[in-house]
Amino acid sequence: MVLKYGSTSVPCRLPGGQLLQMKQITALQPAHQLVNEALQHPIGTPPLPGMVNAGDKVVIVTSDITRYSASEVYLPLVVDELNRCSIADENISILIALGIHRGQTAEEHRKILGPLYGRIAVYDHDCDDPEQLVDLGITDGGIPVQINRRVMAADRVIVTGTIGFHYFAGFGGGRKGLVPGVASRETCMASHFAVFNPPEIGGKHPSAVTGVLAGNPVHRNLLQAAQRVEPDFLLNTVLGPNKEIVAVFCGELEQAHLAGCELVRSLYSVPVTAAADLAIISCGGEPKDINFIQAQKALDYGCRAVKPGGTIIFLAACRDGFGYPTFFDWFRYQDLDQFEAALRANYQINGQTAHAVLARARRFRILLISEFNSEQTAAMGMEKSADLQTALAQVLPTLPSNFSSVIIPDGGTILPVVTPPTTT
Repeated sequence: MVLKYGSTSVPCRLPGGQLLQMKQITALQPAHQLVNEALQHPIGTPPLPGMVNAGDKVVIVTSDITRYSASEVYLPLVVDELNRCSIADENISILIALGIHRGQTAEEHRKILGPLYGRIAVYDHDCDDPEQLVDLGITDGGIPVQINRRVMAADRVIVTGTIGFHYFAGFGGGRKGLVPGVASRETCMASHFAVFNPPEIGGKHPSAVTGVLAGNPVHRNLLQAAQRVEPDFLLNTVLGPNKEIVAVFCGELEQAHLAGCELVRSLYSVPVTAAADLAIISCGGEPKDINFIQAQKALDYGCRAVKPGGTIIFLAACRDGFGYPTFFDWFRYQDLDQFEAALRANYQINGQTAHAVLARARRFRILLISEFNSEQTAAMGMEKSADLQTALAQVLPTLPSNFSSVIIPDGGTILPVVTPPTTT
């Protein structure tokens, strides 16, 4: 088989390895039909014709280049629907939900908008520009909410994106299109800080993990902050292993998102009877391994299929580097307790991600195949390998003679769940 690596692929030859991949879906409808049917049958809201009025100013929020959502497919269909409601192109704009990410290039805008590029106005959110932000007060959970001014000035707000697992918010999509998508840096940091327990307890909150929404304090913060915006309509896709649309959920922000999360859980949770000695994990290629902040999600998910102290070979090209200028600086802390103390004193989302990476590297032997050099790789607690065959040559002699292994071709999507066989 082959594993995706950046924009290329590499052969993987490991006899006996258990392949972990999503359930096969049969009888797929064409993507445009899935989108249109979801638009016509939303969950918890009327369809768009029952919500918008001729002449309304509409802002459509959509994901940046690091989170592929099939936007080039669904955005034109949403705009067509708005046009049919007597809303002209000049009254529609698209806002890229960058969160704290970098701005997009013209070519990236073209990829995101597809045939709408040059026809519909597109803007990048800037979390650090106070002129772009409107203060919406403080949530019941104590989160200060500042949101992009274009969103708040619009008559109607449509939030779009894709639903997948998220390594501490439970699931992506839904409310994340607004917070952190079009929120201030202060809102982003405050809403995410709940990943940690109170200082007298220490460590991460046990419910701030992949695939969990109930009791997840980060999810609660994000949802409460996003609801301050009072968005009118949500469109979220669920994608297959080849980035094809397999389902679309439209409607009210929370209800439609929860319905999509249930499908993701059923499709992408893969049972494993026992944790393995070795895992070979590919993020699934770009954009899931466009930078390390995106790529490490596959590591978080995949390590669940590995025994404590086991070995992971991790393929993540990361052509855009770490993904944020200060991310790598956090690895000056090599003691995890000191690292956590520094985060509590000056919380940053990317620092929390770096802490999670180092914590995993302390629990497993991780060989990283990427564009990073040996020194950068070592600072993250990992070993650099030039390619997959070299990595296998390094690790196979160290494994038990009857070692067990798993191969995860789309690690940025799949969540292994160790489920021992039941006995009678």
